[in-house]
This record gives sequence, structure tokens and C-alpha cells, in this order.
Amino acid sequence: MAADYLIASLPALALDGPAPLTLERFLAACREQLGEKTTAGIQAALACAPSNHPVAERWRDLETQLRNASAAERARLAGQDPAKWRRPAEGCALYWTNRITSAFQEKDPAKRERLLDQVHWDAAGELTPAASPLSAAAAFTYAIRLAISIRRSALAAEAGKEVFNRLTAMTVPQLDPKG
Repeated sequence: MAADYLIASLPALALDGPAPLTLERFLAACREQLGEKTTAGIQAALACAPSNHPVAERWRDLETQLRNASAAERARLAGQDPAKWRRPAEGCALYWTNRITSAFQEKDPAKRERLLDQVHWDAAGELTPAASPLSAAAAFTYAIRLAISIRRSALAAEAGKEVFNRLTAMTVPQLDPKG
């Protein structure tokens, strides 16, 4: 019942929108409603670290597959053998591999990064069973999507500040130190 309450009370997330809460606040709510074991599993999933929690391990394996597909595409673009960057994974989801491959067809790096984030966002949805959309597993999906949203928001803000600083630096007259 606590999972139902928590999931139903969470604010909506958007891939390109601002994160509605911090990861710390979300994890505190998880600790309160879902307990320490599930929260530790969520933290492990966010870090792609080994865990005893089955949902965290499922994400770790899926994330490894996504990273392997990305490494293969980056190696292909660089004319290198991707074998040295591959990590062991339990599964082999061709759907996700094909989505990663498709994202790498985009020439614009910013658009490509957005497409790759969209793949991870969508893959995180695999953790929530269709028959149990308000289960504790949905908290894993939410956590991963929240982390993506936070990262994307930070990237957008940092990039904007960098461009602003560069443009304004060019318009400020340089003072002669000799006066």
C-alpha cells in the first residue's frame, strides 16, 4: 500500500522539462514509504552497482546492454573494434540495440544525445510491470527517469551559461592596463 501511495503522489516527469524534485528528496520519500532495502536497491540501480534487489539487477543488465550498444556504435564511428569496451550482460535485447544504433544515425550531437536519453528513459519503463503500475518497481523507473531529467536540466543550464559568458566576454571592452 505504501508503494501505491508514493507512486501516485509523485509529480510528473518530462524528458525535456525541469526536474520537479531533487534525487535526495525522492530517496527520502522512498526510505519513508518503501523501506531501506528497496531504497538501497534504487540507489544501486542509479549507480549501476551490484545489488541483491532483483529490479536493480534487471536495470543493471539492461543498462549494460545499452552501454554496450553505444560503445559498439562509437567504436564503429572511430573505425575501432568495440570488443574491448563491451561488458558482460545477461540479456540481449535487440530492440534496445536497434534503438541505440538508430540514435547514432543522427549527425547533430545534441539531438543524438537527446535520442540516447530517450532510449534510456524508455528502457527504464521496462522495470514497471504493466499489471502493477503503482508497485515498488515503478519507483525504480521514476528514479532513473528523475536522474535523466536532472542531468538534462543541468546540461541545458550549463550550456546556456557558457554561451552567454562567451558572448558577453566578446562585447566587454578590454581595458588597457597602462591606463
